[in-house]
Amino acid sequence: MLLAVFEELERNKKNIRWLSEGLKAAIKEYNTVWMNELRLTDTGLSRYYGEGFGIPPETEPGHFNHILEPYAKKYKISIDKFIKKYNNREIIEPKLDKYFIHDRSLRESGHDTSYRLINISASLNTVDLNSLLYKYEKDIEFIIKEYFDDSFTYSKNITYKSSFWRKKSLIRKKLINKYLWDNTKGVFFDYNFEKSQLTGFESATSFYTMWSKLAEKKQAQSLVNNLLPHLEAPGGILSTSKKSCGKISSTRPQRQWDYPFGWAPHQIIIWKALSNYGYSNICERLAYKWLYTITKNAVDYNGTIPEKFDVIERTHKIFAEYGNVGTDFDYITREGFGWMNASFQLGQKYISDKNISNLNKLIPPEWIF
Repeated sequence: MLLAVFEELERNKKNIRWLSEGLKAAIKEYNTVWMNELRLTDTGLSRYYGEGFGIPPETEPGHFNHILEPYAKKYKISIDKFIKKYNNREIIEPKLDKYFIHDRSLRESGHDTSYRLINISASLNTVDLNSLLYKYEKDIEFIIKEYFDDSFTYSKNITYKSSFWRKKSLIRKKLINKYLWDNTKGVFFDYNFEKSQLTGFESATSFYTMWSKLAEKKQAQSLVNNLLPHLEAPGGILSTSKKSCGKISSTRPQRQWDYPFGWAPHQIIIWKALSNYGYSNICERLAYKWLYTITKNAVDYNGTIPEKFDVIERTHKIFAEYGNVGTDFDYITREGFGWMNASFQLGQKYISDKNISNLNKLIPPEWIF
């Protein structure tokens, strides 16, 4: 993000100073957050790790009832009383503590929530996080070489050269290929370092490897051939495949970052990922599907711009977890929803003038592709 913003700015001393301060902040975050002892694992790759105790307060009422009910019964008290005692550490349940470490970790990932991460997140070297850190390393390398004459003073005692960050990115790429690449299925998966095995969970996040350009051309082709068909839907890209999501029930409720839902950040990342490797036709098809879904819902529902869609049914009518921000009367915003608005603007860059015209006429994607 730092590099992307800077490249839109005028090259002058003021903006170089801004870049310098931003780079220092990025390096500090990299070193103190993602490479600290809590998040750097024995594989050499990083994980999400949410510190603390107790039940996350940002969830909707009743979110954890199916988890807490057996514990409340064990102590013969109501769920509300159990929550109070548990949060006050009057009741200690190590297994439940571990569950909530995983829960806070998945919230740190931004994918709150998904069965890809529930009750396992802190045990995973995820494709998304390590692809993002690879991009950190490559961008920092580029910035130091291009804009600071290959010598960046981070602090009084520390000066970085681009070669330092290049070495880091090469090491991470090697480790990602060692631990996260499934040579049999031809897909990058999250790695459970506690069980020493890949999860095999099919997710849009596998394409972060193409977005960050760490995937080799053959790996990119394999992802497009082997994973994309499981994630492509009438309205765009699914967060996860139907098979990996599994059966939904009263004890295993629907999660908003799973099938059948699609989110703007995943669409944007996958368009760029495909574009990086020359898959412009596929990119256009996916972008058109998403933009058609946005446009059709806005036309049919008085300009409604939500935070996510059911991309199987191409609808904003979603009732999983927190509902759908931007559709409930309590949350409707005239200005729309930030990343949805951004995806609509960015998506048009991947679509031909002819298909922009088709979009204006609300021609369904299946009539075109």
